[in-house]
Amino acid sequence: MQYKKFGDAYVVRIDLNEDIIQSLKALCEKEDIRLAQVDAIGAANHAVMGVYDLEKQAYHREELNGFMEITSLSGNVTRMNGEAYLHLHGTLADQNHALHGGHVIEMTVGATCEMFVRPLAGEVSRVRDQALGINLIDLP
Repeated sequence: MQYKKFGDAYVVRIDLNEDIIQSLKALCEKEDIRLAQVDAIGAANHAVMGVYDLEKQAYHREELNGFMEITSLSGNVTRMNGEAYLHLHGTLADQNHALHGGHVIEMTVGATCEMFVRPLAGEVSRVRDQALGINLIDLP
């Protein structure tokens, strides 16, 4: 991963076979990013995407392998238990132009990933909602 800061935003390049989630977490820790908006495009060669089942309180997972375009990857950075907490959703296009999307559980770069990280002033944490089974933004 390489990155450069322009004003308040970071332009990030994540390279072939690098883990997108781990790379973004590393950037957040190194640069002390506590709250941010994330947008990216690029390519992936592996992903696990999920769609949440509220009744079962678990993700229906789809594992995808092979070269795919990241047509959209967006989300946010908040904090939970003192660490960067990523909430990312994405859409991938496979070689047949079929789309796969949902909550990003895993994603590995297939050529490059071009990401823009826009920090916001302040810090927002997460709190577990037992009824929903998910970690919600905490705005007391």
